[in-house]
Amino acid sequence: MPTETEDVRTALLWAQEHNVDLAVKGGGHSVAGTSSSEGGLVIDLSRMNKVTADTEKKTLTVQGGAVWKDVDEAGAEYGLAAVGGTVNHTGVGGLTLGGGYGWLSGQYGLTIDNLLAATVVLADGQVVTASATENPDLFWGLRGAGYNFGVVVDFTFQAYEQKTPVYAGIIAFTPDKLESVVEQMNVLFENPDPRSGAMIIFAQPPGAPTIMVNVLVFYNGTNEEGSKRYAGFLALEPVVNMIEVIPYSLLNSLQNPMATYGDRKSFKGLFYRTPMDAQFLRSMLDELNAKAQDHPDMIPAMLLECYDMRKTCSVPLDATAFANRSLTQNGLLNLRWTDSSKDAEYRAWAREIQAKFKAQFESQLNGEETADVPQYINYAEREFLPNNELENEVN
Repeated sequence: MPTETEDVRTALLWAQEHNVDLAVKGGGHSVAGTSSSEGGLVIDLSRMNKVTADTEKKTLTVQGGAVWKDVDEAGAEYGLAAVGGTVNHTGVGGLTLGGGYGWLSGQYGLTIDNLLAATVVLADGQVVTASATENPDLFWGLRGAGYNFGVVVDFTFQAYEQKTPVYAGIIAFTPDKLESVVEQMNVLFENPDPRSGAMIIFAQPPGAPTIMVNVLVFYNGTNEEGSKRYAGFLALEPVVNMIEVIPYSLLNSLQNPMATYGDRKSFKGLFYRTPMDAQFLRSMLDELNAKAQDHPDMIPAMLLECYDMRKTCSVPLDATAFANRSLTQNGLLNLRWTDSSKDAEYRAWAREIQAKFKAQFESQLNGEETADVPQYINYAEREFLPNNELENEVN
């Protein structure tokens, strides 16, 4: 486990000299096996997790083994925040190099849109800086296709003043409220606010008899502002209301109880157009519930992100390697189970759900639009990632 850049350089050169397969582990958050190598060498960066703040420039320099919890807590000491992962044990490196959506994306864009520089160990052992002025071609590639070019040992991000708490939390509704929840979400899509964001999560909370319609809401403002923004949801009388005014440093921990380690897992990236289609989502919720009842070993969940995409879309498509600057929203199907004999069956079903989302997306296109919307690479399944042949379901 390296503790400094020279250690990374030594390991990288050794792997090439001995023709050993190589993987780099940052947060180790991927269930697709991108941070593991069976029979190969793993460069585990977890001991390189320091975060340094420059309060004058409002920047945070983060080592490649840090997770977003490290960034959130270090930034909070100086009243700063960066656009980062919505699950705080996600690695900074993996999320950044694939693009990086976060709760602050409505205001500031993607994580890569706020990346100022990176220090990279190249395959030949060179240690270089990539920025707008140094190695700009490498800097372009790191922002959206960055898994392919070297080992990033630190990132420097533009941060923003965040001294005030935020309005955030989960509200839960019984399945019969789905259509009303979708109606309210579509109202928010029609009236975007860069300081707000939400997720609809189909998941079964502990003790609940069925999969519920959970909504994780966020507003970068006061309790009064947040309550006004989400008044339509609150009027639907959620059976659970966990909304609070909390420090920003705690915001990205709200999903942690649903994003735990262990078991066998499969993630499938989804995407959808707005407005949301309540009839289609009803069919998805019913299918998830039926599958969960028929297969007690499996725990399915579906997450649909609901962000103000205007800031993200304001960046020209050719400015970075990130392949999608459209208003299309992302989603994620998350399956977990313990019985390895069910691997093929559950993977196949997950792909069926993914295919239904794609078909639904294509059915909403008009004659002048293209169905070629790239999948968010951080939600991509393993067979679409470079140099990977098998899907690893163990986290």
